[in-house]
Amino acid sequence: MLCLCLFSPGLQNHSGGVCWNTSALFCAARTFCATEGRCSITMSRTVSSWILSSARSSIVSLGKGRWYSIRIPNRNKIKWKLIFSKTHPYPAGSCSLDRTFSFPKAFRHTSTEEEHFSFQLSPAQINHILRAGELSHRTLDLNGKSANSVLRFESNQLASNSPIEDRRSAATCLQTAGMMFGVFDGHAGAACAQAVSERLLHYIAVSLMPRQSLEEIELAVEAMKPVRPILQWHRHPNDVEYQEISSQYFENLRVYWQHLLDLDTEPGFSLEEAMICAFKRLDSDISLEVQAPQENELMRNIALQVAFSGATACVAHVDGVHLHVANTGDCRAVLGIREEDGTWSTLPLTRDHNAYDEFEIRRLKREHPRSEEKTLFVNDRLLGILMPSRAFGDVQLKWSKELQHSILENSCDVEALNIYQYVPPNYHTPPYLTAEPEVTYHKLRSKDKFLVIASDGLWEMLSNEKVVKLVAGHLTELNMHKPPLTFKKPVNLGYMHNLLLQRKSKGLASLDQNIATHLIRHAIGSNEYGEVDPEKLAAMLTLPEDLARMYRDDITVTVVYFNSETIEDYYRNHK
Repeated sequence: MLCLCLFSPGLQNHSGGVCWNTSALFCAARTFCATEGRCSITMSRTVSSWILSSARSSIVSLGKGRWYSIRIPNRNKIKWKLIFSKTHPYPAGSCSLDRTFSFPKAFRHTSTEEEHFSFQLSPAQINHILRAGELSHRTLDLNGKSANSVLRFESNQLASNSPIEDRRSAATCLQTAGMMFGVFDGHAGAACAQAVSERLLHYIAVSLMPRQSLEEIELAVEAMKPVRPILQWHRHPNDVEYQEISSQYFENLRVYWQHLLDLDTEPGFSLEEAMICAFKRLDSDISLEVQAPQENELMRNIALQVAFSGATACVAHVDGVHLHVANTGDCRAVLGIREEDGTWSTLPLTRDHNAYDEFEIRRLKREHPRSEEKTLFVNDRLLGILMPSRAFGDVQLKWSKELQHSILENSCDVEALNIYQYVPPNYHTPPYLTAEPEVTYHKLRSKDKFLVIASDGLWEMLSNEKVVKLVAGHLTELNMHKPPLTFKKPVNLGYMHNLLLQRKSKGLASLDQNIATHLIRHAIGSNEYGEVDPEKLAAMLTLPEDLARMYRDDITVTVVYFNSETIEDYYRNHK
């Protein structure tokens, strides 16, 4: 069962996708999940044959026409509805700037057209793929202990799109000593998610800075002296940046803090206000940058790609016992809580902004004329096109028709940049989309053990409760397998090596040390019993690039562990 979302009548699932039936898939499918029009299959032992058969059958059934997303030919993001076209989609040309984190491709097939390929992977090969994007960081002071309420965080990514459209960020705010964690889910390309991941945490940090600090930075820039760092980044070695445009990004950030200095009084934003202001200001800058004259063609092309693609975002700020989560779109943040009786409970800190949320439906109806009530959401998509109802970029749903036409007609080969000139039906009173976040505040307690922030690729596969259960179970399993490292004096390298070998012999090395990897493994490899099926896992990892997106999305996960002792100390000292 291959699901495509089309502007044509047909048998539709609840997310508006027309279902194209293939006999091979009907024979193997156990369940069908219509979330974002994607197939969720309970694998049997014939998994290899039915995936290959359904892939080839589906490609044959679409041979009479060309199907492409509004932006990216042959790599559609299901969040964007597919549009039928009689013209051939242009390949990405030399202007394409979609550089991204590179994952191993040694075991992944590049096309369903290949005559012979195998879905078999060894456990070592599976681990190599799953663990390529792992990132972890532990917060320690000079004494080797953590006085921060964040004990550590672990993160990972797995691509479905090629290249991956998700991004992540983590940094310590040097002005507040708070830590920030962000997950960004791009659609119609990675450009917007890339830009937001580089810039948003800076905008939040500047919003929190007192006037004196802003004045010091401004004076340093005016005197052409080194500027004191605002953030300490915690990055994966392969994380990329738009180096070519970093100077412009800095200049626009400077314009923002100059605006804050022009205020008559101390900025004095609360953390909630700072996060909202930062989200809205960055989205405004993304829109203005593509309208400004640019002599440099490369910078112009980047600005176009950023503005005409889109990204949802979820950012958490942790300072002491104060946790704020700002969310725009359908990424999600969930708190794992260990109750006094030892059981685990779940506390969602965000809600998904889409057509399934009654608050979002009512909000958009308030913002537009009554005559548009029936066209705001079509087939559970905003204007029949976009799944999330809040996002950065996506200026096609924010600008007037006239402005879109003016910008694109004066641009270089927009087809080569994967930008398509398309105005949706019933486009009367823009903007229809906003980047304004909802901010949730939570005061941490000692029983609050961890926070999971992830793109919707995870939540499509696993429920909130299942994610918390997996993290909690993994913690227990690690502790059970971890023999204590009892030291005998004198300690030397040989002695330490033997202890580590003992630990490895007891099975610890076979476990995922990074909890984000553990969650991704279960998200794509679990069977109907909640156990990881090695054959299903191998098949999902080796799906050809032009098929993978129909079965799973890009997945990005960050898990933040809290320091219960530090939190308890706070309450003892503030009685």
